[in-house]
Amino acid sequence: MAQYPTDYRYTKEHEWAARDGDLVKVGVTSYAVEQLGDVTLVDLPEVGTEVQAHERFGDIESVKTVSELFAPVSGEVVEVNRELDDSPELVNEGPYDKGWMVVIRMSEPAEFDTLMDAARYEDFVSKSE
Repeated sequence: MAQYPTDYRYTKEHEWAARDGDLVKVGVTSYAVEQLGDVTLVDLPEVGTEVQAHERFGDIESVKTVSELFAPVSGEVVEVNRELDDSPELVNEGPYDKGWMVVIRMSEPAEFDTLMDAARYEDFVSKSE
């Protein structure tokens, strides 16, 4: 299960969420990156944007497709990875580190607990292939 960090949580839309207190760092999973191919553009919200769990907060474009990004939790965007503006390929190179997208200050911390753990996400991915 090394493919999916075990201390992260996951959505059915293939976003990951890493919690640190009331902050959640968000990105897309390695499975999403495999499906997308080479990422060419990441469109992210501005700091201060309010997001709702399971609603669109941005877009990710690749040579294959354009996909929507969905917030795993509700809250305020407090940080955005602006390195992706000039280097969207960082998502391909390191979806769990350099390729993170936003940090959200949760308004409903209980939402985090409803996300899939790594084992459930891995099972979800294997059944959808």
